[in-house]
Amino acid sequence: MTELVVKPVEASVLYELRRRVLRSNDPNQRVDDPRDADDTALHFGGFLSGRLVVSASFYPSEAPMSTELVSYQLRYMATDFDVQGSGYGAQVLAVASAELVARGAQQLWANARDTALGFYLATGWSTVEGSEHLSPYTQLPHTVILKKLPPAN
Repeated sequence: MTELVVKPVEASVLYELRRRVLRSNDPNQRVDDPRDADDTALHFGGFLSGRLVVSASFYPSEAPMSTELVSYQLRYMATDFDVQGSGYGAQVLAVASAELVARGAQQLWANARDTALGFYLATGWSTVEGSEHLSPYTQLPHTVILKKLPPAN
């Protein structure tokens, strides 16, 4: 099995995968975030033999709960269709989480697609009760999720 290489990337590297997986490859749908170029934003790609197969972006953002903790919002988590369920998404989240903890993050939060909740729950996230909603971008059911991070060593 080919080893996944996880590394920080520029946000634009992730746009094509974001569009294909998260926006039904619709060229009219936005796949950028106004915060993409901010120095505080972090973007990670997971690569198999040089091919991008996982994307994840993190932005400093006050969580809708536990507002006293230093929080980052996860957006645009996408795993290419042919490798979903392989554990590659979990590997990207583990690398990203370690980097975020080193930067002082205490928790992560996201608006997760309900179809992906099983993945997030299996990787240590929890749902926020009563937070179910339709995404304004996709009109798909989402739920707010949260993950407390361990303290930095």
